[in-house]
Amino acid sequence: MFLYPVKGNSIVDVVEILKALVSIPSVNPMGRDLSGPEYFETRVSEWLCGFFAEREIPHERIEVVEGRANVIARVDAGPDRPTVILDAHQDTVPVDGMTIEPFDPIVRDGRLYGRGACDVKGGMAAMLHAVARLAAERPADAVNVVMSCTCDEEATVQGINDLVRLWTDDSRHSDLLPDKPDAALVAEPTNLDIVVAHRGATRWQVRTGGRACHSSQPEQGINAIYRMAKVIAGLEEYAATLADRVTPHPLCGPATLSIGRITGGVSVNTVPDECLIEVDRRVIPGENGAEVMDDVLAFLQERVEVPFEFLPPWLTGLPLPDDGNQAWAARLLEHVSSVAGPHRTVGVPYGTHASRFANAGVPGIVCGPGSIDQAHTKDEWLAIDELEQAAEAYYRFCSVAV
Repeated sequence: MFLYPVKGNSIVDVVEILKALVSIPSVNPMGRDLSGPEYFETRVSEWLCGFFAEREIPHERIEVVEGRANVIARVDAGPDRPTVILDAHQDTVPVDGMTIEPFDPIVRDGRLYGRGACDVKGGMAAMLHAVARLAAERPADAVNVVMSCTCDEEATVQGINDLVRLWTDDSRHSDLLPDKPDAALVAEPTNLDIVVAHRGATRWQVRTGGRACHSSQPEQGINAIYRMAKVIAGLEEYAATLADRVTPHPLCGPATLSIGRITGGVSVNTVPDECLIEVDRRVIPGENGAEVMDDVLAFLQERVEVPFEFLPPWLTGLPLPDDGNQAWAARLLEHVSSVAGPHRTVGVPYGTHASRFANAGVPGIVCGPGSIDQAHTKDEWLAIDELEQAAEAYYRFCSVAV
């Protein structure tokens, strides 16, 4: 077990931290109109504040939107030391279709099961363990460490967008993070490999309109779903050309486009007057997440004859470029390899908070226990050995200043 001392000679096991986090629901509704104690991050935020208070670690709860907050904490080493952010998000995806009890953390066969165990409460638990250990042991050569526990990562990234304002926007301020940090380490399930580049995601809706009428006389109306079918065919054609239109990134692979959701109509016996689809365009380093929509629009306007409109994006893709973060990645790789054996630096197709840090002038890297293949799954789990290795690697990374 990986333990650290706390006041009163008690000890805390990193597995017990993870059990506590998994047992507190923090489901992101993902845009659905849902409410209840299992939704949003409020209870996890309260638990985190208690965790830091018990260990006398300075911390702050910063409301981002009503009822949803970032929690940050700081362990100082000295004004001449670099400052590193350890970031993990509080929210999880919904639990629909899970085949295990999502909030009853069970340990079996070397794994801990439950919603968020892999994405990303395991990484959060390992970071909390490292931060508490740093506060208790005060290694002589440590960096300044800020732990950021952010809200709303799984949907509209309001938490990280607000966090970076602490050093980019004069109207926001925190005594715990008064200046731009020197580096950011983001927890996501990477099997302890170090991610130095990844894609971003631009997401928006496409709308077609029509004219409603009774389905017994469809010729009197205009079917918005039929119109959308032509738009979808155009988008499928566009997606097939992307590898030729955009040179794939050597670490992240090609740019992609997919349609993930479609809604339209009010009843089977009414010709629909509106149809909406949701588009996901994965943006690779070197692309502009705002401009990619213009390229898609121009392609469709040349090929689709029915009227349609693009609605404003609710997420604009920010990819993580593999420049500016190599030195920090090499340093972390050394510590991970010393704890868990040989690992590597990689690129991945999904997005993380690291690109938001990079866009705000802070080198970002990503590393955490677990596999992305287990994230969001019906029986989500995390291997205990990787959880413990992550806790030790994070601690070593923060224990020695550059």
